[in-house]
Amino acid sequence: MDRAAQGGTLVIGGGFAGGYVARLLGKRGATIVSPENFMLYTPMLPEAASGTLEPRHAVVPLRMMCPRSELVLGRAIAVDFEQRRVQVETEQGLFHIGYRELVVALGSVSRTLPIPGLADHGLGFKSLADAIYLRNHVLRRLEAAVAAPTDAQRARELTFVFVGAGYAGVEALAELSDLVRDALRYYGPLRGSPQRWVLVDAAPAILPEIPQRLGDYAAAQLLRRGVEIHTSTTLESAEPHAVGLSNGTRILTSTLVWTAGVRAHPLLSQLGLPVDERGRVIVDSSLRVEGHANVWALGDAARVPNAATPGAFDPPTSQHALRQARRLVKNLARGESLPYRYRMLGQVATLGRYKGIAEVFGLRLRGFPAWFVTRTYHLYQLPLPSRKLRVVADWTTSLFFRRDIAELSMLGQRTRV
Repeated sequence: MDRAAQGGTLVIGGGFAGGYVARLLGKRGATIVSPENFMLYTPMLPEAASGTLEPRHAVVPLRMMCPRSELVLGRAIAVDFEQRRVQVETEQGLFHIGYRELVVALGSVSRTLPIPGLADHGLGFKSLADAIYLRNHVLRRLEAAVAAPTDAQRARELTFVFVGAGYAGVEALAELSDLVRDALRYYGPLRGSPQRWVLVDAAPAILPEIPQRLGDYAAAQLLRRGVEIHTSTTLESAEPHAVGLSNGTRILTSTLVWTAGVRAHPLLSQLGLPVDERGRVIVDSSLRVEGHANVWALGDAARVPNAATPGAFDPPTSQHALRQARRLVKNLARGESLPYRYRMLGQVATLGRYKGIAEVFGLRLRGFPAWFVTRTYHLYQLPLPSRKLRVVADWTTSLFFRRDIAELSMLGQRTRV
């Protein structure tokens, strides 16, 4: 079965980049092919995991975000560039969608390494399901610690290891440590029991993406909270209740969280698109895919050259994906091939409740001002007034009440009769 893409533009991927392309196309419309009916705002994942934010509020329904676009729930599995059509797999079967312009925005997946035991015992942190699972896992560790027959086993359950000290790892550790701190007031037997939070990264310093002075401040804040930081260190092995590090340290733990980077979606090369050594689609300065006049790519899925930073390619951040989407939509709407140019406004990150770091327009902030700027920026970037209001309500509530400690594992599971 064949069908034509509404407005002639077909967007593969409903993440931040793809969702914003469809949204910005406005009345021109588009057809979005995505396995989910929502866009995940990934910078809010740590807060969704810790309970500061209701998990559903970290996602935006694509039909609400892009009301003039058509949504097809499915996966693109092949592209016929000569016939200008994409084969899509859905619950109803296989069919083709034709296009005049094809936009590839498949995003990225977690980048893992062939470390013994990692695939079996490591927890990812890339999707909303990952965030909810990690939250449930951490709360279960508190229950296991209460029931532990020995001090050694209790200490093991209260030890949490995060590998990857970029934005995701640092923010997730900070938020979840706040969750545990709030939860422990309800676990009488654990009061006074020491917790152990460990952050591991191969780089010589945490948060290498930001200015060193801010990174040093972040490290000092984490150390003050008792977090162990192992830099210039890699994960060597993972077992059911232990991990081994390259510096010879062996840590007894039941929680290993892997946040050590992302890689381009593996489907990109299977679609016949030109990719680089890291699997990213090769595009020119106008975001056009090399060798294809009517195919474009952006976001984490693409190696995007930036005219404002010659010789360097954009990092996989939502800030850059949004700017790329704006440039691409202008090129599509006007029939132009103008180069993409964007200089970062700044970088922000939270370090748990009321603490953060930020560099905005060259101004470096720390502590509460940085935390406030970080939240304000994410609220601004989040689409839809209704979602913004829900998030503000969650944040306001969290100012007066401790985090909820209910597990979410049973929600959504139907009872069999």
